[in-house]
Amino acid sequence: MTTTGSVPVAARRPAPADTRFPLPALVVLAATGFVLIGAETMPAGLLPQIADGLSTSEGTVGLLVSAYALGTVVVTIPAITLTRGIDRKPLLLAGVAALLVANTITAFSDSVTLSLITRFLAGAFSGVLWGMLATYGRRISPPASAGRSLAIVSTGAPVGIAFGTPLGSWLGTTFDWRWSFGGLSIITAVVFALVVLLVPNVPGQAAEQRKPLRQVVRIPGVGMVLAVIAVWMLGHSTAYTYIAPFLRAAGPGVGVDLVLVVFGLASIAGIAVTGALLDRFPQLLLHGTVLVFTVAGVLLLVGNGSTLLVVVAVALWGIAFGGAPAQLQSALTIAGGADADVANSFLPVAFNIAIFGAGILGAGVLAAGGGLAPMGVMVVLGLAALALTVVGRRTAFRPAS
Repeated sequence: MTTTGSVPVAARRPAPADTRFPLPALVVLAATGFVLIGAETMPAGLLPQIADGLSTSEGTVGLLVSAYALGTVVVTIPAITLTRGIDRKPLLLAGVAALLVANTITAFSDSVTLSLITRFLAGAFSGVLWGMLATYGRRISPPASAGRSLAIVSTGAPVGIAFGTPLGSWLGTTFDWRWSFGGLSIITAVVFALVVLLVPNVPGQAAEQRKPLRQVVRIPGVGMVLAVIAVWMLGHSTAYTYIAPFLRAAGPGVGVDLVLVVFGLASIAGIAVTGALLDRFPQLLLHGTVLVFTVAGVLLLVGNGSTLLVVVAVALWGIAFGGAPAQLQSALTIAGGADADVANSFLPVAFNIAIFGAGILGAGVLAAGGGLAPMGVMVVLGLAALALTVVGRRTAFRPAS
């Protein structure tokens, strides 16, 4: 879980001469995002089923999420450095094909070790794909329609959260968890074929435009934005990954499937709210979003036995999370200035450092404090992220000039 947002087009080669709006290609890119979200979050809704199938603990299965995130963290920056000059369509096809192979192996695996390896590889290729989807969509579109193209490509992630993850959870609980990964592999194969047929190629980045990534982190504000991403998303991912043990311990009378649907639908609403307010009130919106996230965690803790309070809390959580990627990427873009395009390559790494840490942190607090403990982590880290947004408001969370 990783995201898309406002991606700069400076220092990019010109868009193709074709001025037609490439709706079919953009929908395919959105479908790629759907697949990536499905691959990333699938274990979160199937912890008990996968644990039984692999004869291990739910905490260990949570590490399948961490392994995916670790692959993104370790591989993304070197891969981006090495592939910036490669044409986009061959790179997109290679990433989708690798994800297909990794998910298929996971579906048939009887070994925790093999599953961890294939999850690591899937995460490695997903980091490269997430880093290119938004820019790809803008580059194949007419310049006047860049915003609309980005909006279409961005729908893949919330739709995946709203429908893909719950569908995978339903398949896994109704039949077997392997059906969930197998179904995702079928969808991935269809996406691969559609990329071949419908998505045009664009060239990679020219050699003279490639700046060293290590220099960008030192730009004032960039490090602060990345710190907020890491802390905030660590709190989110810890709670989200271990939502099934929470619901089992709390007993609010709602299942994982319903909770994930509510969360996903609310995240789409969060994107709409962010789109309406981001340009005019970026600081206030970010502070409010982190505050809503934290309040949702408090409601989950104090009202854990109430169906109504849990559903309301999950809806607030989804609204906050839905707008978070665009807000954070916008802040990173503004802080990065002329080097914003390079700065954005660190975003999926920061997100997945948080996801990797969440699997480990969540397993620890689950063992020590029971099913409610991950929501305590959500509240504490939500407050920490809110404090960082206040401290960094002058350098990291400024309105665009």
